[in-house]
Amino acid sequence: MNSSQLLALMPVLILSLSAFVLMVQASIKRDSSVALIITALGFLASLGAVGYAGDYTQSVTVLMVVDHWGLFFTALILLASLVTLWLSSDKFILEAERKEEFYLLLVLSVLGAVVLIQSSHMLGLLLGMELMGVALYAMIAFPERGLLPLEAAIKYLVPSACASAILLFGFALVYAATGDLSYAGMGAKIADGFEQNPLVLVAGAAMVLAGLGFKLSVVPFHMWTPDVYEGAPTAITGYLATVSKGAVFVALTRLYMDAQLYLYGSLTNALVVIALASMLVGNWLALRQENIKRLLAYSSIAHFGYLLVVLIAYAFALKVSASTQLISQSITFYLAAYMVTTLAAFAVVANVAGEDQSKTNISAFEGLFWSRRIQASALTVAMLSFSGIPLTAGFIGKFYIINVSIESELWLLLGTLVIGSAIAIYYYLRVVFAMTKKSLESAEQDHKKNFISQDAVALILLLGVLLLGTWPQPFIDLAGSL
Repeated sequence: MNSSQLLALMPVLILSLSAFVLMVQASIKRDSSVALIITALGFLASLGAVGYAGDYTQSVTVLMVVDHWGLFFTALILLASLVTLWLSSDKFILEAERKEEFYLLLVLSVLGAVVLIQSSHMLGLLLGMELMGVALYAMIAFPERGLLPLEAAIKYLVPSACASAILLFGFALVYAATGDLSYAGMGAKIADGFEQNPLVLVAGAAMVLAGLGFKLSVVPFHMWTPDVYEGAPTAITGYLATVSKGAVFVALTRLYMDAQLYLYGSLTNALVVIALASMLVGNWLALRQENIKRLLAYSSIAHFGYLLVVLIAYAFALKVSASTQLISQSITFYLAAYMVTTLAAFAVVANVAGEDQSKTNISAFEGLFWSRRIQASALTVAMLSFSGIPLTAGFIGKFYIINVSIESELWLLLGTLVIGSAIAIYYYLRVVFAMTKKSLESAEQDHKKNFISQDAVALILLLGVLLLGTWPQPFIDLAGSL
């Protein structure tokens, strides 16, 4: 490996060094404040290295590729991780708990997410996914008090282990058909492999997509999602919904494009069924939820159904000569808008409800506009963005997907998207309506909480959602240049 490749891998190397320093620090003197500072500095240094690595984009061995698209999502994941760090540290400080190991797990999980994003080989995909996932299991179960976090970790661990086994079996079948596990190598050999072993190749690709589908919690691989979202610490739920799922979707997009899986109608039809089911089931089940974390869990299922529409559109765009660049911009913008909006929603839930399960019911947010206006405003903007209301990031994201669907002539998927979005408006506005009610309990404030820092995070995320919705052109230009 030469110096140019090392410079391209600077974000990964800095995160690895941060994990090493955290282990050494914990072995010498346990101090959660020092661990927090090391973690924050590691994330900030990695974020700075992203811009530096942009001058050295290249394939680094057969396992990883460093390009501007991957570096963009690396930066986005690091920013989301900083928000998670802020929310988590606030919780631990308030409870006077020493959580040095948590920061090490967070760094390792972020490292796995970055490797996953930049992987160009099945081995890199598996390495990144398992590194991110194993650390995430422990992060979900980390609180010492209460049984729900442990239950959530088990409910995530057991199905995830099954999904990993299915994924590995899928890799084996794909390798048997093509003789290659790199994305580009598979793409070059997949046509010959399909002629010689069509069933083996289709079965292998289907198992790989099923394993990734579990990580994205799309239907029918979604059963773990509401229980894990509800039981996990709120900051970790936000991390799972943004960093973990975002990294997996970027990896799926790379695999789908580079391995040319869009050329095979059977796989595309399977994605169509999954997307249709996710948009309908996710939104329909969200209607029945009284717990806001479970509501956001089912909502995330629907949103990744929307994102799958863009992947499907790529296969049909080639047939009708539609713009493939628009598809790439759609994925970039919608995924970024979803991550910022989801972080805003979970930041408010973490700040207002904390880890008290009784306060995560929608009724517990009644009167929030009269007691904590910044938090209520941030959650309102997040709900409106999820709904696709104009002047929010979600509106521009859905406009992109609708445009892509029309150009690719995906009328069934477009109709389902519209129906799902119409259903979603009701349950999102339920949350907003609850916050406008006056409640005696809402007037009570816990002066032990650091409202200034909490409001600052909520305000920053609120402005991020509005900025993407009211002034999207700079971001659109950036997405088009990746």
